[in-house]
Parts: sequence; structure tokens; C-alpha cells
Amino acid sequence: MNLRVKKFLKIVGYPLCFLIFTALLAHCSFKRYANKSYEQAQLDKPFDVIIVPGVPYEPKDVSSVMKMRVLWAKYLYDSGYTHNIIFSGSSVYSPFIESVAMKVIADSLGIPSDHTFAESKAEHSTENVYYSWKMAQVMGFKKIALATDPFQSIMLRSFIKKYCPDVKSVPIVFDKISLSDNPLPAIDTTDCYVKDFVSIVERESFWKRLAGTRGGRVVKEVKQEKANQASPQ
Repeated sequence: MNLRVKKFLKIVGYPLCFLIFTALLAHCSFKRYANKSYEQAQLDKPFDVIIVPGVPYEPKDVSSVMKMRVLWAKYLYDSGYTHNIIFSGSSVYSPFIESVAMKVIADSLGIPSDHTFAESKAEHSTENVYYSWKMAQVMGFKKIALATDPFQSIMLRSFIKKYCPDVKSVPIVFDKISLSDNPLPAIDTTDCYVKDFVSIVERESFWKRLAGTRGGRVVKEVKQEKANQASPQ
């Protein structure tokens, strides 16, 4: 091996190999977590409702992330893991209310419309869980689970433990669904389109969005609720 090849491997090759190795380890870890959670869900089912976080919706180019979340929700409903589904998400990065679009898609796939619901206030993943959890409680649902991809499930674990107690997790097991064999139907976007839409990127700074992702808005609301409860009537 000549000097130039060694130098190239040192600068590019070894770091790249490390990144690939790390990615493979993460993939295996996520897969084990999803399978273990799914096995536990088999014992806990049926849930009264599952929470499905939204992602930006574009009619002409539905993302694979939205597709797999909707298909996973359908799988859990069809397989008797849940009686109801709450899709969560506002119009955040596109002029379409994510939760409403996902509900319409799910209804079009054959899930009874009276068993699907849309929570349209949340703009961050922490809010997806918290606002949907609050909505589920108001609706009388007791057994609640989060149904999303393994990465997001893991990222939200500590938040859920602190702010949404007793919410379980049923992350996507990818070999249970097929993205290529199940195209999503085109839908009428009338009910989910926001005419005077302004992207969150234009409304909030990067740091404010980051704070929201970490649960900043939820923390403020929880503190305010506690303060209201403690104040004399």
C-alpha cells in the first residue's frame, strides 16, 4: 500500500468506516428495541388508542416516513392492537395539517372514520405525544401507546416518562409492513389545507424550534397548570 493510499484512508477511509460501523450498530439497536417493544405490546394489547406523530404532508410527494407511520397504524388497528388512533400534527412546514391529512388517508385505507382522530395543535414531537395524551384522557381512553419509528420512540422515552406517565411504546417493526406493495391513496386536501399558512421556519428562530423539540412549550404549559391549581379561587 503506497503512501498516498494510506494517507487517503487515514483522512477519509477510516472515519467513513467508523461512521458505517456506528450506523450498523444503531440500526441493530433500534431493531432489537422495536422487536422487544412489539413483544411486550402483544401482552398489553388491546390499547384504547395509539398516538401517531405527524410529518409534513405534500400531496404530490408523500414522504416514506408518513407512509410507514400510517401503514403501521393500520397494521396495529387491523391486528387488534388498538381500538382507536390519534394522528397528531399541525401545519408546520407545509400548508397542510398533518394530522388531518393522515386521518383522511387512514380512513381511505379502510379504517373506520369514527375510530380515527386528529390532534392539530402540536408542532413538535414532544407536543405530539403530550397534546394527544391529554386529548385521549378527555375522551376517556386509559390504555395509550405511542406508535412511531424506533428512533423517535427512543428519543421521546425520557419525556414520556416525565410528562405522559403510563404511555407505552409500540415502535414500527419494519418487516411487518411493506412500503412498496401498499401505495397510499390520493386524497381530497380541502379539509387539511391552510390558506394563510406561514412556515414555522419563518415564525420561529432555530433556537426556539429546538426548545420546542425538547419540550419547551409543554414544560411551560405544565408549570402554568400547576400554578393555576395552586392559586386560590
